[in-house]
Amino acid sequence: MSTRTLSRAALIEGARQALPLALSIFAYGLVFGVLAGQAGLSAPESLLMSMLVFAGSAQFVALGLWVAPLPVVPIVLTTLVVNVRHVLMGAALRPVLDDLPRRLAYASVFFMTDESWALTMSESAAGRGGSGFFIGSSLTMYVAWFSSTLVGRTLGG
Repeated sequence: MSTRTLSRAALIEGARQALPLALSIFAYGLVFGVLAGQAGLSAPESLLMSMLVFAGSAQFVALGLWVAPLPVVPIVLTTLVVNVRHVLMGAALRPVLDDLPRRLAYASVFFMTDESWALTMSESAAGRGGSGFFIGSSLTMYVAWFSSTLVGRTLGG
């Protein structure tokens, strides 16, 4: 089966290639979980932040701004500035995601990381690495990030 389409084989290949990188993501997530606890976030709050924001660098920056009362506008603006590169990275993925319905293509970009993007672009340049590969690698990073956040927050205290 081709890894250029959304197939089971492509999803598995993307996940397989992402596993070594997911280990490093897991390490950073552990640190984030510990720091989130020190900043006063509960385990559910830490997990929710990692699942909804899913942007490690922005999350670390947000923790530095985390005080009472919560400065929502500065945190949101900082998150946007730190992650503006994802707009260009997502645009570069458009040809890779052509086989997906538009709604699914846009939704899948939420799970994009620098690592999954780089893996996918490298595979795509070699004539492989389509939408299935991207989604498989991205979801592997997502699971590594939010699960390690929870582990770090739970055990870090």
